[in-house]
Amino acid sequence: MSITVKIDLGYEFTVKAKANEVFELLSDVPASVAHFPKVEQLTDMGGGVYQWEMEKVGTAQVNIQTIYASKYISDAAKGTVKWTPVKGVGNALVGGSWTTVDNKKSTSVALAIQGEIEVPLPGLMKMVVAPIVEGEFEKLVEKYIDNLIKRFGGEV
Repeated sequence: MSITVKIDLGYEFTVKAKANEVFELLSDVPASVAHFPKVEQLTDMGGGVYQWEMEKVGTAQVNIQTIYASKYISDAAKGTVKWTPVKGVGNALVGGSWTTVDNKKSTSVALAIQGEIEVPLPGLMKMVVAPIVEGEFEKLVEKYIDNLIKRFGGEV
């Protein structure tokens, strides 16, 4: 038995760095992921596909490890990096996008993430577990954004 937890997050922020610098980092998946907390391993599977393995969370007896793969496509002309879930890898499906907008002296950045995480627990646990999984994922993404903002010289 397992529970499916849906994730749908959106963030917008503006940083002091130039748009080409921001896009260059966000489109370089390993360099970008280096700013994401609690990633145990990122594996380049070729063809723009990367497998994420997150650190285990929980206790020694009960823990969850999220593993998934996404295919990344960057478009410098549009300032976008998009990723789509790869089915059949791990216990989650995660897609999303980065969109960057050049404001001359700053760069506006938008992040959207949609996903489904399969948690191996009985359905009765969903009311308890789903908010915890959603909250943990949200905390990780917010820390990631904070790390990127620091990397880009702060917010405007």
